[in-house]
Amino acid sequence: MGWGAFPWGFPGIGLSSCNPSGGTGLIVRFLTMGLAQRVMAWPIGPYETVMAAILLATIPLHLLLTRDEPEMRVGLRDLGSEIRERGYIWHISLYVVMYLFKAFVDQHNEAIKPRVGGFTHILHGIEGNATLWVQQTFENGFLTDVLSFHYLFVYLFLIWFSPMYYILCKDEVMADKAVLNYFIIYLLAVPFYLFFNVEVTSSFIPGMEALMYHDEWRLFFFTEVDPFDNGIPSLHVGIPIGLLIINRLHVRELGIKMGEWRHREFDLFIAANVPIYLFSIQYLGIHWIADVVPGVILAVICALFSHRMQPVLRSVPEMGWKSVLPRKEVANLSVAFAVIGTALLGLVIIDGPGTEESLPTTRLGPGDVNLDVIEVHSFWDPARISVANVGDEPVEVLVIHRDEVEEHANDGLIEWSALPLDGNAVTLGSGESLQAEVMTPTIFDGHFVILSNQGDSGIGEVRVTIEYVDDELVYSALAMSAVSFAIMGWVVGGSIQGQRK
Repeated sequence: MGWGAFPWGFPGIGLSSCNPSGGTGLIVRFLTMGLAQRVMAWPIGPYETVMAAILLATIPLHLLLTRDEPEMRVGLRDLGSEIRERGYIWHISLYVVMYLFKAFVDQHNEAIKPRVGGFTHILHGIEGNATLWVQQTFENGFLTDVLSFHYLFVYLFLIWFSPMYYILCKDEVMADKAVLNYFIIYLLAVPFYLFFNVEVTSSFIPGMEALMYHDEWRLFFFTEVDPFDNGIPSLHVGIPIGLLIINRLHVRELGIKMGEWRHREFDLFIAANVPIYLFSIQYLGIHWIADVVPGVILAVICALFSHRMQPVLRSVPEMGWKSVLPRKEVANLSVAFAVIGTALLGLVIIDGPGTEESLPTTRLGPGDVNLDVIEVHSFWDPARISVANVGDEPVEVLVIHRDEVEEHANDGLIEWSALPLDGNAVTLGSGESLQAEVMTPTIFDGHFVILSNQGDSGIGEVRVTIEYVDDELVYSALAMSAVSFAIMGWVVGGSIQGQRK
């Protein structure tokens, strides 16, 4: 059959059947639907709202925390000269670099995923449905709204406010360490994010609701910035834990008690948010319990590296960049970590056990609706989608422009029956598959693969694989991961060297 042979589908969308491997399959070519985004009652999105709140809260919170030492405050009129005199230009530059670097890393995540697969099934095998109990026990609308705002607000607030607070109260040493904490821990997380894909709990535990993601106001934002498979490590826990460790290393170096430190109240503020995050990431349907462990480990490594590197970086104008290089023994161990770690990724992970075609990437209980994001990676080449029913229950599949979904996502749920299903949704029985191509001619043409188990019982298991034109980014992903492993070796080598002394 040629394109357009099927009588169903969106206008202008041709369809044909194909069975290249002897199993049941469909090949579908979806063109963009291109609907204009719906105008919401609140004129700005979650990110803009949170950033506005952060900027508004910065000065009042700084004044509160420095109420006992007003003489140490930097006035807004003097902020420009303070930045120049204290060398804070590199702090600003590092944040710009981080913005661009994160965008570069995000471009890799889904592009290389077909080559690395995922490992969510391992965590689920260990934990089972423990986080589902947390959600079902405490769920209510007000708590969901509060924790959803907290999840985004405090995370971005700590990234922004930590160095800004120290800058505004004339503590350049801690300002340096706060910036390094954010930069280094993200570098350390790169190989985990790119090569150890772990789906959010709401995508894998039947009955678990995506309380924060499946919301009309937040859906577009999170599907743009979050691939939903960066469970390991949890940096929402790692970043504040890193700051807390840095604070204690700094206080010990000063030879005082934590209660005597001038920034003790800010330290308490950070500490108070850790247990909230430990609860909210389970409750909202985001992280597995095990995701916290790598986050804490990376926090320790990051804190040690940032604490040791800060005075070295400050001495560069006098000592030169050669002073940054570690001693020979430490350098050798750093190189060894980089070579061995990268080799393991290449030899074991790439095209390894995570790519097993029988493993599901999402699981659905009766009535559940999950989604996978089709990103915009090319304006000319299509994204190729494969959806395979690897379980025993029939599942419904709908490939749809993201604009068609937003208004139907509320309170952690996507209303399946409200979507344009007639002639568009496909039912896959056990062992059946759907092949699709999606064109994305503009940056606004992201699509979703919507999945649902409309049965009355059983668990649907589906494997979604999306191939993009830039899958060769796997090589630059390995290069970025080598930097992470090198930092780990640097810290281990420095610790060994310090103990010998």
